[in-house]
Parts: sequence; structure tokens; C-alpha cells
Amino acid sequence: MEHAATPELFSHIRVVMGMVVSLSMARLLTGLAVFVQHPHRNRLSFLHLGWTLFLFLFLIHFWWWEFRLHDLATIDFGVYVFVIAFCCVFFFLCVLLFPASIEEYAGYEAYFLSRRAWFFGFLALAYGLDLVDTALKGRQYFGSFGLEYPLRNAFYMAGCLIAAFTINRRFHVAFLVTAILYQAIWIYRVFDMLG
Repeated sequence: MEHAATPELFSHIRVVMGMVVSLSMARLLTGLAVFVQHPHRNRLSFLHLGWTLFLFLFLIHFWWWEFRLHDLATIDFGVYVFVIAFCCVFFFLCVLLFPASIEEYAGYEAYFLSRRAWFFGFLALAYGLDLVDTALKGRQYFGSFGLEYPLRNAFYMAGCLIAAFTINRRFHVAFLVTAILYQAIWIYRVFDMLG
């Protein structure tokens, strides 16, 4: 059954989304706090910390763009389930970055590279779901981002698929740096954070 997208319904959905996104942020922040609490327990990893920064930025961006859900004329249970599932993908990515224990690994980089297929598979899924999410908000909204938007997502998904299968550290570093810079520039340009 479809319901008109009333402010009450939108608020209800945002509360559930907020809980899952908050758990995701808490996982990242708790994981980072361990480096302060126990600085010598595990070696820091540029790749691991870089993808943590990327995911933190992606989560903030996700929460901002989900405000557009209020523009939907109707919201049905399918939309509700889709949005919650999308949030759950972010939570799973955060748990992959900061598991309960990495004792059997030489450090966070060894752990991260051993789980790269899972991490990058879910990150590619997030970019695929992002396309669907934006399409839900309407053809005009989707089109407002131009051709760059689907090409951007295709770039991220292709990079994720390569990163899932290669152990080449140069590729991983180049992909990480490109991904963070492009994500920051995209957010600034599209959402005009400073203007």
C-alpha cells in the first residue's frame, strides 16, 4: 500500500535510517579511538585509515542527500525497505573496516587486504544502490547531476571490482587517493557546501 509522503512518515523513515547510520558512524569512531587507547597494539595502515576517511565522508554525504526523500509524492513499503537496506550496506562496510578483533593478522593493512573482496564488493553495491536511490527521487532530480553522475558511479564500481581482485598496493593507493579527492570535490560542487 502506498502512502502520501507526509512529514510524519518521512520523519519515521529518517529515525530508522538515523539509527543505522549512527551505528555505522559509531563503529568508525570507536575503531579509530582504539588507535589512541592502544597506540602500540596494531600498526597503522594508510590504506585502512584512508578508506575509513572515505567511508566517513560517504556516510555524511549519504545522510545529507537522503533529505531529498521528502520530495517523493508517495512512499510505499518497498521504498522503506530499500532505504533501510541501503543504510545496512554502510553498516556492513564499517564493520568490515573495524572487526571485533584482528589478532590473527599482522595489522590493519594485512586484515584489510585479506578482506578486500568483501569490502570493495559492498562498496560497489553501495554505488549501484546510489543510482537506484537517486532515480527514486525523480527523473528531474537524477538528470540534474548530468552525465557525470552515472559515469562517476561507474568509475567507482569499476575501481572497486579491480581493487577486489588485485593485491597491487600502487593501484590501491592510487584508487584511494583518487576516490577521496573526487568524493570531496563532488560534494563541494554538487551540494555547494561553502556557498
